Amino acid sequence: MPAAVATHVTPPADSTSARTTAPETTRFLTRPEGRIAYDVVGDGPLVVCVPGMGDLRAVYRFLAPGLVAAGFRVATMDLRGHGDSDATFGSYDDVAAGGDIVALVAELGGSAAVVGNSMGAGAAAWAAAEAPELVRALVLIGPFVRNAPIGKVAELSFRLALLRPWGAAAWIAWYARLYPGRRPSDLDEHRARIRAWLRRPGRWRAFAATTRTSHAPVAARLDDVRAPTLVVMGGRDPDFPDPAAEAAHVAERLGGRAVIVPEAGHYPQAQYPEIVGPAVRDFLEKVGLRA
Repeated sequence: MPAAVATHVTPPADSTSARTTAPETTRFLTRPEGRIAYDVVGDGPLVVCVPGMGDLRAVYRFLAPGLVAAGFRVATMDLRGHGDSDATFGSYDDVAAGGDIVALVAELGGSAAVVGNSMGAGAAAWAAAEAPELVRALVLIGPFVRNAPIGKVAELSFRLALLRPWGAAAWIAWYARLYPGRRPSDLDEHRARIRAWLRRPGRWRAFAATTRTSHAPVAARLDDVRAPTLVVMGGRDPDFPDPAAEAAHVAERLGGRAVIVPEAGHYPQAQYPEIVGPAVRDFLEKVGLRA
């Protein structure tokens, strides 16, 4: 594979985080054990956006409008048991989510670029390996495509923190820590949406199941990925000991390019959409997805 190229992008000094809201009409994809919630906005080449564990499709509330304005049809989906998706499934891991991505692209017709954040990036990579005819390009943001190097003590501490009755509060608190640097002006509102989701029947059980996901099945399929790939990583992402090194590793494995947003954390598309949006649009155009 060609050598990976990393680009460091510095946020403009006068950048803002004003929210742009696209019209939303929730639809449902029927799967064997339940339904997956998604929205579709716009016309043109299809882009499917997948959030990570413990998050909602609204994490793309800043990125999606720019893609729609550029002439893309954008679908944002919730993971199993997350948001408006059902919590009736038997599995909540990368492979299951990857299968949902493949099914959604097939449902919407044609092929798509898939944007995945965190665990959603692992699911997107699995989908690209499983159905190369449907996944034309990948944008992997803060990607978990292999198990992070975490010690047994740290892993146990994480499990204990998420035990009830304090588990939901622990996750909401940790979620805020994943936003070093500039925070979206509506972060409290977004966290309230996550808190409300976790209170719905069956959702905590589904979330707990998702936290047990191993990314080993995705790592085993990386050599099968043929889709052009852009890796976007926050330079201060707390989920990785060395975010830039992890981005370079993923980009090299997939023959892609890495863009580092130095001040961002795990959600650069929500923190610095004025950087991530143009980078994604430029990448999609260069790989032939012209609006």
